[in-house]
Amino acid sequence: MPRFPILRAAVLALCLQGCATAAPVAAPVMPPEPVAAEAAQGPALWKVADADTTIYLFGTIHALPKDVQWFEGPLAAALDSAGELVTEIPPGAAADPASQQMIAMRAVMPRDQSLRAILSDEQRISYEAAMTRVGLPVAAFDRFEPWFAGMTLGLLPLIKQGYAADSGVEKIVETNAGPAVTRGALETLDDQISIFDNLPMDAQIAFLMSTADNIDQIVPSMDAMLGAWLAGDADALAQMMNDGLNDPVLAKAILHDRNAKWAGWVDDRLDQPGVVFVAVGAGHLAGSKSVQDYLAQRGITVARVQ
Repeated sequence: MPRFPILRAAVLALCLQGCATAAPVAAPVMPPEPVAAEAAQGPALWKVADADTTIYLFGTIHALPKDVQWFEGPLAAALDSAGELVTEIPPGAAADPASQQMIAMRAVMPRDQSLRAILSDEQRISYEAAMTRVGLPVAAFDRFEPWFAGMTLGLLPLIKQGYAADSGVEKIVETNAGPAVTRGALETLDDQISIFDNLPMDAQIAFLMSTADNIDQIVPSMDAMLGAWLAGDADALAQMMNDGLNDPVLAKAILHDRNAKWAGWVDDRLDQPGVVFVAVGAGHLAGSKSVQDYLAQRGITVARVQ
């Protein structure tokens, strides 16, 4: 069974902002080595600039525990200087009743099909054990497609642990940006849902099963990634979030194609003056084939600010 990073699948259902950055859970991940106090600079922040344009690139975690403090220093100053805030999808898109109806319609299986019926005996045993582990009836998601069942299943342990979208990075950034700041988005919610809904069924099942098979590792893995994110350790974060994404179909759809497209957006945006703060899922700004890598291929220099 392929291994996948844990952060994305679990956070997707909790906070649809950035949902297509989700991916199924990974095999157990060891927490990063402790970071010395003087070396911990806070979550990583990058900058692209020319004579009249500055674009900050900030990697987010879409849901956090309520007591996590991170918005300060160069990061807060960068947002304060921006006249435009760009996120993955428009603010409030996930709360729109029409969007919620769209998701519900896309997530439901045909009437003559059932989720557990398309699983092998071995897969069904593991899946049902995971459902029982989180306190749900084994038939609770029978009407849903595997991609949505996997996301929701991965979410539940995090909710119980206190992770919440209201404490997530996008919410804090939105609140601190202020009403005078122009809002923009790189994608629509429909774009993001389509990435998962259009995956081949075998890839969707792999997505689901990697979550089910590692249900007890969701919280410790998420905690480890949160520690790396807070410490600004982009390399450790990349290893935990992206290195396990070894299914080429998922990697291309979830990360690489979108990173290349967003690098093109940054390149084009440099033609207009102003200061822009771009907040996207942290996995897009970490590891190989990141947004920074695609910008480098275009001859654009990216500098680490924090």
